[in-house]
Amino acid sequence: MASASAPKCNSHTSDNEPVQSTSQDGVNCDPSEAVPRLPGETLITDKEVIYICPFNGPIKGRVYITNYRLYLRSLETDMRNLRFALKQEGHSRRDMFEILTKYAFPLAHSLPLFAFLNEEKFNVDGWMVYNPVEEYRRQGLPNHQWRITFINKCYELCETYPALLVVPYRASDDDLRRVAAFRSRNRIPVLSWIHPENKMVIVRCSQPLVGMSGKRNKDDEKYLDVIRETNRQISKLTIYDARPSVNAVANKATGGGYESDDAYHNAELFFLDIHNIHVMRESLKKVKDIVYPNVEESHWLSSLESTHWLEHIKLVLTGAIQVADKVSSGKSSVLVHCSDGWDRTAQLTSLAMLMLDSFYRSIEGFEILVQKEWISFGHKFASRIGHGDKNHADADRSPIFLQFVDCVWQMSKQFPTAFEFNERFLITILDHLYSCRFGTFLLNCESAREKQKVAERTVSLWSLINSNKEKFKNPFYTKEINRVLYPVASMRHLELWVNYYIRWNPRIKQQQPNAVEQRYMELLALRDDYIKRLEELQLASSSKVPSTSTSPSSPSQMVPHLQTHF
Repeated sequence: MASASAPKCNSHTSDNEPVQSTSQDGVNCDPSEAVPRLPGETLITDKEVIYICPFNGPIKGRVYITNYRLYLRSLETDMRNLRFALKQEGHSRRDMFEILTKYAFPLAHSLPLFAFLNEEKFNVDGWMVYNPVEEYRRQGLPNHQWRITFINKCYELCETYPALLVVPYRASDDDLRRVAAFRSRNRIPVLSWIHPENKMVIVRCSQPLVGMSGKRNKDDEKYLDVIRETNRQISKLTIYDARPSVNAVANKATGGGYESDDAYHNAELFFLDIHNIHVMRESLKKVKDIVYPNVEESHWLSSLESTHWLEHIKLVLTGAIQVADKVSSGKSSVLVHCSDGWDRTAQLTSLAMLMLDSFYRSIEGFEILVQKEWISFGHKFASRIGHGDKNHADADRSPIFLQFVDCVWQMSKQFPTAFEFNERFLITILDHLYSCRFGTFLLNCESAREKQKVAERTVSLWSLINSNKEKFKNPFYTKEINRVLYPVASMRHLELWVNYYIRWNPRIKQQQPNAVEQRYMELLALRDDYIKRLEELQLASSSKVPSTSTSPSSPSQMVPHLQTHF
């Protein structure tokens, strides 16, 4: 369930106009309404309360509970850590608590997530953004070395993989079935990305099922050789195991493991020392503890260091840089895995692809990257986020996708002109990762979404974003086709994302928008206004002049060479 205090609405009305405005998340704000609601959102109950604010003490207000959010109307706006006091008569506290619990954790009460009730309409269908065939075709696939297979169209080979996979041309479907038996969760090595020039590839999978006895599988060994041989320029396939080596060895006790030198003669194995989901969860908890409700200025740097959050960001970025560099340099094709191939593996492949391929730095390109490497390849969003589930102590919860977006933000700070999207775009994605307003991040894998008919029954987050792209654009974006980005993964160049992690603490001054960026946006708006006026004048003048065969047919054709220095 989302929570909100009374939003500030931007209104531009005259005395004769009806008062209607829009909040920052696109909700229509009508002052005559007790609480602004989305289409499909219904009010369940409301009570007068005293909000126990950790910053300003008791504050009077009224709390509204809908089937989507808890909404507090009062004079204060910065309220996220909610603690209320209610009058005792009528046992209203128990009623309020039971209703809040019911709609905050709908799955525990046999209720649908709000995304299945949301009736919002947009002029763009975000579910149409990602088409795997079109995306692989953009990469130049299939070709003589790689083919598209539909062996998994009914999710029989691997329940957590997408229906469409790209595999070596020389590997038959029977070969794939034999390899699947030796890979954790049947997540076989499949292609994620191919370099447009040197044809090196990024391949992803899960760990081999070696076990304590050191089992070998000739089909798996041969398959990795076939992957290596798709490019005749290389003698060895590079394998990046995202885990610390001690963890990979420990996984042998549960039947997992890694590719040993004696079994995989034509491969080189490197461990990237990225810790597991439990370590990341505890690290983020420590970040929360140092930023809310109090920030201790005198020990800020040591407190931040003690969370190890930026250290984890550094290790993820460092690993992705190694993957990208190996492929870009033409030294080797790369295979990436962790344990099951749906957490750290997704971080590494998607970040490496973002560094290598400028297409993914556009708004729609980034949406496709998320749909492809995270959503379709089975990152367990439902388990990692816990949508609608009351079990906060669930050991499967972990901020893996948040960590990926944080890495993207770090890159955008180091390369301010390389990304079409701005910070608001990334924050909006993270807000709706948790909100359950859209179907984009629901459930754990593609097969589960098809069973639930998520694309038919819910709205895509990309519908919201792509229907108002200007709000999410970086004004300094400069499109570059073949530029590879190598961020500096040094602690000196990484910083805590204040505008995300500390935005609800009123004692911390938010990072103000760049003054140059603001002026640039003003000039762009001024330019657009002048162009519009010019076209109107030319349209008016053309209607007075008899048309000739040489006359332009539209105002836009009259100004083909119109330029601006803005």
